[in-house]
Amino acid sequence: EPVGMDYFCEQVQQKDVGRRMQVGQELLEYLGDPARSPDLEQDQQRLDKVIDELTAWVNSSNFKVSLLGLDILGAFVDRLSGRFKPYIGTVLLPLIDRMGDAKDQVREQAQNLILKLMCEAAPPMYIWERLAVGFKHKNYRSREGVCLCLVATLNIYGAQPLILSKLVPHLCIAFGDSNSQVRDAAILAIVEVYRHVGEKVRIDLTKRGIPPGR
Repeated sequence: EPVGMDYFCEQVQQKDVGRRMQVGQELLEYLGDPARSPDLEQDQQRLDKVIDELTAWVNSSNFKVSLLGLDILGAFVDRLSGRFKPYIGTVLLPLIDRMGDAKDQVREQAQNLILKLMCEAAPPMYIWERLAVGFKHKNYRSREGVCLCLVATLNIYGAQPLILSKLVPHLCIAFGDSNSQVRDAAILAIVEVYRHVGEKVRIDLTKRGIPPGR
């Protein structure tokens, strides 16, 4: 019997890792074939529930479940594109957490999903206005990840779609971070900003009381 969103809405609530891995693969196949998933957006509440549950997967302590959750959310972004926008607030906080994951693969995939959101679901600055809280995250790897994500954003989109004056102050604070990796990532990000906007940034930093030597 063909499976649809009702089935997935129930199954994504499973806590068993093996079952999650199996259902996750089924859901990826379902999302990958529009002909098989005409009921994807029929029931808004059902869709909300599925995406909520998947953010719990992303937060899972099992890295395989976490990676699968990231994969599936990416597939939802591919299918819904701009219609995914209402879910950005829901998924961004877990993504900021995952940018602080102990596993490289999870950190990388979380960043890739954030960049995908900018490409398909909403303008880069819309994402950054919600992502900026990550500069203050309690996990140093997440703070570092947000700085590196800014470097990646500038590499892809340039400075045009961003309001850098809103982001540079966060980088200035990160220069004084207690963790050296965060400080290095902030400097890397400022160098990238400088590459795109030039002297304006140096003047801005001086105004913010960053010593000229720095």
